[in-house]
Amino acid sequence: MRSGPRGTGTAARLAARPLWRIPASPDPDAVRALQRELRLPTALCRLLLTRGHRTAAAARSFLRPLLGSLHDPSGLTDAERAARRLASAVSRQELVVVHGDYDVDGISGAALLTAWIRALGGRADAIVPDRKRHGYDLSRHGVDRAAARGAAVLVTVDCGIVALDPVRRAVAAGMDVIVTDHHRPGPELPPALAVVNPNRPDCAYPNKHLCGAGVAFKVGQLLAAALGGPEDESWQYLDLVALATIADQVELSGENRVLARYGLRALTNTARPGLRALIRRAGLSPGPERPIDSAAVAFQLGPRINAAGRVGDAMAALRLLLTHDDDEAERLADTLETNNRERRSVEEDTTAEALEAIESEYDPSRDRAVVVAGDGWHPGVIGIVASRIVERICRPVVVIAFDGDLGRGSARSIPSFDLHAGIAACSEHLVRFGGHHQAAGLDIVRDRFPAFREAFCSRARRTLGGAEPRPQLRADLELELSEAGPELYRYLRHVGPFGRGNPEPVFFARRVRLTAPPRVLKDSHLKFRATRDGASLGFIGFRLADRVPPAEDLMAGPVDVAFGLIENTFRGHTTIEAKALDIRPSE
Repeated sequence: MRSGPRGTGTAARLAARPLWRIPASPDPDAVRALQRELRLPTALCRLLLTRGHRTAAAARSFLRPLLGSLHDPSGLTDAERAARRLASAVSRQELVVVHGDYDVDGISGAALLTAWIRALGGRADAIVPDRKRHGYDLSRHGVDRAAARGAAVLVTVDCGIVALDPVRRAVAAGMDVIVTDHHRPGPELPPALAVVNPNRPDCAYPNKHLCGAGVAFKVGQLLAAALGGPEDESWQYLDLVALATIADQVELSGENRVLARYGLRALTNTARPGLRALIRRAGLSPGPERPIDSAAVAFQLGPRINAAGRVGDAMAALRLLLTHDDDEAERLADTLETNNRERRSVEEDTTAEALEAIESEYDPSRDRAVVVAGDGWHPGVIGIVASRIVERICRPVVVIAFDGDLGRGSARSIPSFDLHAGIAACSEHLVRFGGHHQAAGLDIVRDRFPAFREAFCSRARRTLGGAEPRPQLRADLELELSEAGPELYRYLRHVGPFGRGNPEPVFFARRVRLTAPPRVLKDSHLKFRATRDGASLGFIGFRLADRVPPAEDLMAGPVDVAFGLIENTFRGHTTIEAKALDIRPSE
């Protein structure tokens, strides 16, 4: 069985049609009051009210967030201790080895802290693990690599919070260890000189959703201050913070949204040769009228960096972010582009095999989770495969790749199921695990697989209950087709960046009529035009062909359409069109 619309059978189908969640319309008097104060389009004022920005002051603060609103980094427990030790290392010319993880967050954060220490006059090297040989997190291999380089200080970024034995090994080897991480701690903190993590129980830092690079950025701010650097020196590193914050899918609200907002501006104008080369490979041409947005990071830049860690050498991505040489940047960007093409091919094949593997056993009415394993699957793509299956069946999914007796797993979840807690409840069957609410990784030996699968699926049944989970489509507000134009699209940029915690606005139009049957593009995409009250709008529905009613039903009467707004440039001409998310016959 192949993935996509070519697939057949239970596993290839969605568990159920999306359940639309439509909020009450905002109070018309409140809309008019906000419009008078802000002089903004009515549709934008309705959106702001729907999202809880009820006063002009609150709306202005949201639309124009300020760097001055960032939290004091000293509020992170142990952050000042970490900065003091790093400042001492810089002054004494001691070598600092920065150990990141092999994803965008870990690679970006490791590059950030390494570049910052070097810019301050210190000595720093950066390493990330090889996914196949070392696995995720700080391991004894990482400790030994740091020791071989002569590290006086070992700093982890986006990892280390549950690496108790490797930290002990590093301390025994004579290194001072600083753990910076954002994943949930276990019952015991690592025995490091400093453990900087907003989620450690005794940390009162207000933002519990910093990504790993965000934590490293905060430590960097304190380090620069300890060495007498100006405050605005830190802003030059926000391009890497935005890259990690968006790619790691942390909450894009509050402080994270400020970091991402200004970081995207820095990314649009980045001076880093590696990022500039990567941006070109992605086919982006950033500028004042077309800045890099969160979608470009999430779907174009982030996957290219991740691809190095998934199917190639994550060190290539790290070198790309650190290089000052244009020629080296071009070579490394080419390498990542090749990795990304390979990643897509391997991902498609593995997704098809995983769906086929669960075909005979998966029962939507019974199962509340899926655990699937295969021999020879590439461990670098199983996280993406898990995400694809979650999109299909709306269940927590664990995908495990076995190599001999050892299995490496990646898990993804739905909003109503805490994945970290679910896996922690079954940890007796695992070698190790780590992660957070919606994503996790684990190691397991083969003979424990049946017991883990049963324990995890039982936990999901108890947590999710008897009702079959359904995908939910949360709309923001009803929009007339005549309102969906360039002006509203331009103002929506101020509502971003979009991501988890601040999703892209979802509009819906009631009782529109299709002007002709939808055209199917590339087997799975739908293209159509809808009209109502003299206004019309073009729609493109990506991977929507097998998820909506048949064309004859859509043409039989008026339909409701849920959609977002996107730009479409063709032969130099840019228009605004709608990205269709779902279609249903009107009631």
